[in-house]
Amino acid sequence: MIWKKPHISKIYEALTAIADDRFELNGNRAKCYSSSGEKFYDIEYDPINGGIMSNDNTAYFTYSLSYPMIGYLMLINKVPYEKKLLEILKDICWKDINQKFKNDYDKSIKLVLGELKSEDQNVDFIRDEIKKIYDFIYKLQIKTLGKLQRPPKGY
Repeated sequence: MIWKKPHISKIYEALTAIADDRFELNGNRAKCYSSSGEKFYDIEYDPINGGIMSNDNTAYFTYSLSYPMIGYLMLINKVPYEKKLLEILKDICWKDINQKFKNDYDKSIKLVLGELKSEDQNVDFIRDEIKKIYDFIYKLQIKTLGKLQRPPKGY
């Protein structure tokens, strides 16, 4: 089975998780800590068939690529990204913002980009780079690896 296309917000979230150093890599496995630090997600990757699995909410409930999986693929150089984005997207608590907007991810992105614009960040550059990553991921047609796994409880 192929993972469904993620919402573009998952690219932003993956970059923030990388910028915040929330990944622990261990070969073809990794842990990705949530923005609250209260829980972590297990990620497993099979480099032979290109399949990946994570026990996070997005993967489990929507059958789509999640930010832990995308972040892992970026860190192992399967998905290229502009390193400048890391400093720009550092320290953003997407979970809180998403909850504020009842998981309307488009509104979350709009709020964050508005704040970044007010800090004189080039939001056109950010949007363009995120779109490049999104398009690249979509073309990969990434496979699932094993059975879906229940997400951890907590915030």
